[in-house]
Amino acid sequence: MIRRLGELWGTSFPAFWLLLAACVYFAIMAARLTVIDVRHHLLPNRIVFPSYAIAGVLLLGAAIAFALSGGNLSGAAGNVPDGGASFLGVPALGIVAGGVSLWLFYFVLRLVYPPGMGFGDVKLAGVLGLYLGYLGWAHVFAGTFAAFVFGGLWSLGVLAARRGTLKSAIPFGPFMLAGAAAAMLALPA
Repeated sequence: MIRRLGELWGTSFPAFWLLLAACVYFAIMAARLTVIDVRHHLLPNRIVFPSYAIAGVLLLGAAIAFALSGGNLSGAAGNVPDGGASFLGVPALGIVAGGVSLWLFYFVLRLVYPPGMGFGDVKLAGVLGLYLGYLGWAHVFAGTFAAFVFGGLWSLGVLAARRGTLKSAIPFGPFMLAGAAAAMLALPA
């Protein structure tokens, strides 16, 4: 995401500022949701639902502003490729596709084993999919994988420290947010 901001700085100032606002919002949302989920095992709708609109408007606005500035949205050779913000040749569709696909993936996990995941995690997955979808499918997959790795490592630590059992509930939202943040920061855009 940092590389994408750097690319947009020299290409499209409106897209840069919209993406920067989306990143700041992500950081604030992630901090609030992490604290609440750790304390109460809850991801409140009053934070998650508005995040769809805020992230959607900012990320779609950044992709559209980039497209209007003459950016290369096809991913072919050019000065600044858009990564995943286009899908099936349609600018910004990757953002929506990322949100929908990640929401569906977590929804299926919830259907398969309801005690294993709360519906708040499913709702949060759609928001994270918007952010990761902006960067591309590799980010969607990496962010999801990292969330499960982080959650699994934490669970192993809890078991090793004898602070819980295999039936203990852990808040998964912070690991989802950490996985998405790691994918946004570690993978090149």
